[in-house]
Amino acid sequence: MTPLVNRDRSLEELEHDRWPAPSGNGTRLMATAHLLRRKPIGELNVEDLRLLIGQDVGLPYLLPLALEVLRNDPMAEGDMYEGDLLAAVLSRSPESWHDSPELRRELRLIVSELSGLTPSLEQAVEHFRAL
Repeated sequence: MTPLVNRDRSLEELEHDRWPAPSGNGTRLMATAHLLRRKPIGELNVEDLRLLIGQDVGLPYLLPLALEVLRNDPMAEGDMYEGDLLAAVLSRSPESWHDSPELRRELRLIVSELSGLTPSLEQAVEHFRAL
């Protein structure tokens, strides 16, 4: 179950942390993540979640949202490939799951029902199960 969080608020608002504007020599990824931190979390799409989670940004707020998506569509696709959100979620460090054992259990349940995964996703699932 996703904790009650005001989805009209951005990560900047929820975390009480405003990042400084990216410098002119920053990457496109940095600029995109900076912009997405200002967007209400309820408006983030699969690609936005994939990108931010893949950068370990806002995990306490975004992992529950990602699991909502994965519950309904474990192979949800951002801009990369089918299952890219799942891959991003599975590849988070063990510390990311330390304070959220219920989310870890839910993700284990989601992946236990999957079959026919690509070798890279199967490897990510096995790595996650080993945590």
